[in-house]
Amino acid sequence: MKTDVLIAGCGCAGLYCALHLPEETQVLIIAKGEIAQSDSFLAQGGICMLKDESDYADYFEDTMRAGHYENNPDSVKVMIRSSQDTIGDLLRYGVRFQREADGALSFTREGGHSAKRILFHEDATGKEITEKLLEQALKRKNITIMEHTAMVDMICTKTSCYGALVRGRDKKLFPIYAKDTVFACGGIGGLYRHSTNFRQLTGDGVAIALKHGVSLLHINYVQVHPTTLYTKQEDERSFLISESVRGEGAVLYNAKMERFVDELLPRDILTQKIHEQMKKDKTPYVWLSMEHIPKAEIAGHFPNIVEHCRKKGYDVFHECIPVVPAQHYFMGGIRVDLSGRTSMGQLYAIGETACNDVHGKNRLASNSLLESMVFAKRAAKDIAAHMGRVPEELPQPDFEAYRDEAALAADYKKNILDEIARLNGHV
Repeated sequence: MKTDVLIAGCGCAGLYCALHLPEETQVLIIAKGEIAQSDSFLAQGGICMLKDESDYADYFEDTMRAGHYENNPDSVKVMIRSSQDTIGDLLRYGVRFQREADGALSFTREGGHSAKRILFHEDATGKEITEKLLEQALKRKNITIMEHTAMVDMICTKTSCYGALVRGRDKKLFPIYAKDTVFACGGIGGLYRHSTNFRQLTGDGVAIALKHGVSLLHINYVQVHPTTLYTKQEDERSFLISESVRGEGAVLYNAKMERFVDELLPRDILTQKIHEQMKKDKTPYVWLSMEHIPKAEIAGHFPNIVEHCRKKGYDVFHECIPVVPAQHYFMGGIRVDLSGRTSMGQLYAIGETACNDVHGKNRLASNSLLESMVFAKRAAKDIAAHMGRVPEELPQPDFEAYRDEAALAADYKKNILDEIARLNGHV
């Protein structure tokens, strides 16, 4: 197969990038599983927006503080300054953000934020945004989406990428050649026992970049979400209890039903406090109570959380629920510039797969959807301005080296986790 632009990944970054490529450009998006199995659909809390100039300095500082000041200030500036443009696009696509009685956009606050600057749709903001992006993509004649098509390697020389070798729905291998390739493969949660991510998100883009010497950055910066619903089922994806729940007044209790922490601390610090409390109590979880939030607000703002907890046997209106930290987000990734360019020619990376260092060592709540789309749009503009070329004699992949799917997955997993351990000083 041949296309102008190949995008590996169908989350908000991949879809938004595709929507901002010229309509005369042929775009092929491949999804490892079903379209809806991207973490963008799981984002509960919301998406940040700079309301006005008076909040810029505080928003900038909140992001830098959460990232332990390891963030790239230029990336943070671009993200914040581009937020109103991104939200404008989403509103034009029909995204239904919460509104006040007078019709104005409604804002909430989450951990690490000094002000209310987060837009939301119930407790399923990511699903609302990604569904609307998908609706727009399906209308475009130049965009094709292939489900159950997994990237197993890139097709490249030492200096340039010309597409990817993929495994299709029927498990057969075939090459897709492209003038430009975009890795939008999501995070690495599938490599961990406890994670809020879909299990098939195993860092394929990062593993492939590692294999070919493409520059990476901070791949040991892995964020843990402090509150996911505790379950004894080892193979179950951890269900996230949104930061917004604590932002609206939920409190954390220890085994003695005593409040033990400021619930709005940045995620990494709160996670540490919860782990310390679990160790003191000798329990595998702590308790989260929504008793201080009006019942109508819980039902209106968090209907999916209410329903999921009900299915698991918990009535959030009248009892506490057990919560535990779980792997949640990947701050590191393939090193990119402010236009999503990697160290390899004609290869871009966006979304959670990429690292433009906007998050630093720890992501501020609700910056992920915004960051993904801001830099996806910039990548699209750069691709359109500098479309790559495919040589007449194309590199031919060795199919035999990829026949054993399980062995390849195990090899990629080991390589990523070994590199993370090395960076953490564990080997």
